Amino acid sequence: MRALVQRVSQARVEVDGDQVGAIGTGLLVLLGVTHADTAEDSRWLADKVAHLRIFEDEDGKMNRSVLDIGGAVLAVSQFTLYGETRRGRRPSFTEAAPPEAADALYRQFCADLAAYGLPVATGRFQAHMEVSLTNDGPVTLLVESPVRSAKGE
Repeated sequence: MRALVQRVSQARVEVDGDQVGAIGTGLLVLLGVTHADTAEDSRWLADKVAHLRIFEDEDGKMNRSVLDIGGAVLAVSQFTLYGETRRGRRPSFTEAAPPEAADALYRQFCADLAAYGLPVATGRFQAHMEVSLTNDGPVTLLVESPVRSAKGE
């Protein structure tokens, strides 16, 4: 799993002009799922995102997590995070999980985040979405679950 994590002062997602999810201060997480991902990857990634210390403390150092600041998460499924662009000019999405598997793991990831007590807003799976945000910092990180071979599988 891949998560593009952005520290935001606000973020929202609209589908057909209707707002379907919004947060104030917190994290916008664009989530990509690949074929080999499992519920274990979802739990690992949710734990990492929930505890990622990218908010400033009183000394101005990135030392606080979204949990520490009482923030929220807007999680948006984004299969294009597994777009391959090394060859040609049109991305290939063969590494992205099929929709049924991706949707199940996206929902699992959101539930895993919520289990930490985080408010979690979402986009709409497989919909054309318009995402608006104010990136705070800017702070943007790419977080990936451990590679299968590193887990001994």
